[in-house]
Amino acid sequence: MTELILAAVRLPAGDGPDGPLNLHLRDGIVAGVSTGPLAGAAGIEVLDCDGRFVIPGLWDEHVHLNQWAMHANRIDLSGAASALGAAAAVERHLLAAPGSDVTAVGVGFRDALWPDAPTLELLDGATGDRPTALISHDLHCVWVNNAAARRHSLAVDGSGLLREEPAFLLTRELGRLPDDVLDEWVQQAARAAAAKGIVGLVDFEMTWNRDPWLRRFGAGFDTLRVEAGVYPQDLERAAGLGMRTGVELPGGGGLLRTGPLKVLIDGSLNTRTAYCVDPYPFGGHGLLTVDEAELLDLLVRARGTGFVPAVHAIGDAANQLALDAFERACIGGRIEHAQFVRADDFARFGRLGVVASVQPCHALDDRDAADSNWPGRTDRAFPLRRLLDAGATLAFGSDAPVAPLDPWAAMSAATTRSAFDGREPWHPAEAITRRQALAASTRGRGTVRVGDPADLVLLDADPLAVPDPDFAAMPVAGTLVAGRFTYDGGMPG
Repeated sequence: MTELILAAVRLPAGDGPDGPLNLHLRDGIVAGVSTGPLAGAAGIEVLDCDGRFVIPGLWDEHVHLNQWAMHANRIDLSGAASALGAAAAVERHLLAAPGSDVTAVGVGFRDALWPDAPTLELLDGATGDRPTALISHDLHCVWVNNAAARRHSLAVDGSGLLREEPAFLLTRELGRLPDDVLDEWVQQAARAAAAKGIVGLVDFEMTWNRDPWLRRFGAGFDTLRVEAGVYPQDLERAAGLGMRTGVELPGGGGLLRTGPLKVLIDGSLNTRTAYCVDPYPFGGHGLLTVDEAELLDLLVRARGTGFVPAVHAIGDAANQLALDAFERACIGGRIEHAQFVRADDFARFGRLGVVASVQPCHALDDRDAADSNWPGRTDRAFPLRRLLDAGATLAFGSDAPVAPLDPWAAMSAATTRSAFDGREPWHPAEAITRRQALAASTRGRGTVRVGDPADLVLLDADPLAVPDPDFAAMPVAGTLVAGRFTYDGGMPG
């Protein structure tokens, strides 16, 4: 039996008594709450938290963790305002580190609002014979030069762009690093997440996720809880191994479970491939990558094998099709992103038991792309308030590396619809309360209760009372998973 008492903690305003409490943690569970002096605690470790506030541990419901871990070790193109600027940034990086023949990889470019277009000729001029692949911020597009096309046997046109499945295939190939290198980067990313109060994440890395995670946990990884997603090409393999969504995987130290079945049915806003009812200003409705019959078959199979479907749908036509399939398959699940929703479809989320797994930072990152590509209709883009009011359940994530793995940035975006960059809040009517944002970030827990897992976050200030800019960058004093510190930001020892 392992026991720890967090003495002199406080709950956020309105969550319980105003004074200090003692949280009794036993075998990974919040076993009890007491007030006043501790009696009968001989032999039990007591940590004086000196009035710090405690909330349930935070989850990121949508991460591509390998990609996020690699992001810090690649060329950052997030600041590029044009194709020419991106090519120049790559050229500067290669000139500063010459001599390697490894494919150079850049990340984070956003070409939806660039005044110029990517071309093969432009990237060739900046990179010469050095194989180079630039991955867009949303992972749905890769810009390559001729040297990379030759090395990786790619068929490209004059733009040098790969979109959707060809882009995903190359991204997976570029991510095949030595296990020890990638695992160390993942550990670093996990520690940084714990420092933000993250206790668990759903990993939607586009690969067979079980074995890499078993390897990491077998080597001692214990920083986070992980739910490892499965893709359709691996569904039968997973089912044959007895894997089911939410079921613990042996060898994971009690921290590893099987995640949802991830199904991508359309593209993304920035690549203009999100599948929409109305045409884009340049023409076309986007791309439907899985038709309705195939999606229905997948959802029925998911129901039969014990998997919760998580359907990637961004455009309003894709969301409508996904909800139709959930209804016909008689199964609940999740829609990942739900960035653009028809007015008639808001109420269907709650009625059908479909969780809206959303990434609030995208609303601020993509507001200009939305205004440009969905003109006059962005009152129903990146919705939060309308989904909640219609009875939906929200689950927050980052989609890292599309946005940083930072739950406070996500909750701030959800509650203010502002990046504090001097611009007016974007569609502020869609803002929700901090209490609702915390619930969406803690799997509905919202506050600490007896019987819950001892996955906890200690804060120096009340998250429901601090000013908006402070909430967006909330400092974390400590993070616990199953009653064990995974991050200590200076707690008294």
